[in-house]
Amino acid sequence: MKKVLLFVCVMVVFALVAFAAAPKSYQVTGPVLEITDDVIVVQKGKDKWELAKNAETKVTGDLKVGSKVTIDYKMTAGKITVK
Repeated sequence: MKKVLLFVCVMVVFALVAFAAAPKSYQVTGPVLEITDDVIVVQKGKDKWELAKNAETKVTGDLKVGSKVTIDYKMTAGKITVK
């Protein structure tokens, strides 16, 4: 019984660590200004947000210029330079 309890505790700890290590998710909402095969540009206030998209990006509804959208995204480092 102690071994089972220890195993469950270890699994819970691993699950919490894995969950904490996942990158945070963000959202941006606004009208679509431009759409290409790999980029979507959204107006947020006075700023234009340019987000990458690919064939795996899930789109629900009729995506077109002028549509109001909410985009869920995560930030990923492309390059890190240590000085």
